Amino acid sequence: SGLLETYESSGINAEYGGDGVYRDAPSIHSWLRCVLYNRRNKMNPLWNTVIVAGSTYAGEPYLGYVDKIGVSFQDKSVATGFGSYIAQPMLRKAMEENPDMSIDDAKRLMVRCLRVLFYRDCRALNRFQIGVVAEGQCTI
Repeated sequence: SGLLETYESSGINAEYGGDGVYRDAPSIHSWLRCVLYNRRNKMNPLWNTVIVAGSTYAGEPYLGYVDKIGVSFQDKSVATGFGSYIAQPMLRKAMEENPDMSIDDAKRLMVRCLRVLFYRDCRALNRFQIGVVAEGQCTI
């Protein structure tokens, strides 16, 4: 079964899992790490890299990364695939120069990163969607 089927069958998507605890982004990130690491140990990995974006119980923004073998980390910016080699350094540099970046500045930075990736990857498409997860806001 795939990752979505595993998630839906686990009951973790319910607001309360019977224990009175709401599932926030860090708990889902931790659950994904366990699932992907477990599948790797059974020599049947799910060939996915997952980015978890959301908020903590305290309402702070959360961004996490989990790959197919269960390697997991949290950072202020994450990227997968070719983007982790090309876009991630661009993101980190821009965030160092402007730590209080606005949402519009962040969108322009993402467009610039995606344009660079498109020019350097012969299999890429020039269509994309940008999602925004901010305090009280989650849009695609």
